[in-house]
Amino acid sequence: MHSLLCLATLMATYTVNLCYITVFYHRGFAHRGLRLSPRLRSFVLATGNWVTGLDPKAWACMHRMHHAFADGPKDPHSPLQVGLGGVLLAQLRAYERTLYGLLGRHPNYTCLVGDLDFEVHWLNRRGLWWLPYALHGAVAGLLGVAGGVLLGAAYFAGIMSHPVEGWVVNALGHTVGRRNFDTPDDSRNFWPAGFLIFGEGWQNNHHRYPSSARFSYRWWEADLGYGLCLALDRIGLLEIDRSRLIPSTS
Repeated sequence: MHSLLCLATLMATYTVNLCYITVFYHRGFAHRGLRLSPRLRSFVLATGNWVTGLDPKAWACMHRMHHAFADGPKDPHSPLQVGLGGVLLAQLRAYERTLYGLLGRHPNYTCLVGDLDFEVHWLNRRGLWWLPYALHGAVAGLLGVAGGVLLGAAYFAGIMSHPVEGWVVNALGHTVGRRNFDTPDDSRNFWPAGFLIFGEGWQNNHHRYPSSARFSYRWWEADLGYGLCLALDRIGLLEIDRSRLIPSTS
């Protein structure tokens, strides 16, 4: 029973983390493949940094930079430039540079997100970037005391899973797998990441149709992130821009 509770906690927090990253930050803010309702948008902007530890505007800016310079010398986290193992550190350093660039209103960064009419989160404006991590660490510690170390670890691993998710997608999604489309970068469809990271592994599809809220192209390419988009669209919390959807072979 305890093992099931730990697994459920891991899956729940992992899903919450990915809902913010792949649906709100990625498909919504970075690529505008969907439009959040005013209430959901305000909620995400207020809570996103607390939930993920990542600023939504800085994340969107860094990701747009990745697409603008994909796998070239200016790509913030390309394995072709820094190697597979170097991507983990490169994406951290790129996020820090982007965040400070936006805070300093550096034109190289602000020009990429001029359409995003919200500021960097107040936590980062006040230098409190560490507070969400401390909060999640405290929650994990309390869960560990109340329900065992494994329960606390499951919570923290799920809610703070984005560095590993990012490394898998940014590193292996640009070195391993097949290509449905001939793109100028080395993006590839790495199927384990496609299934396990809610569609994010279909990098070649995504780089060919970056504004599509659906990342899958072939019928068997599961995209759980798009499933979340459909569910939220159905209850009126967001609207998918269907004019930008990737063509489907099914």
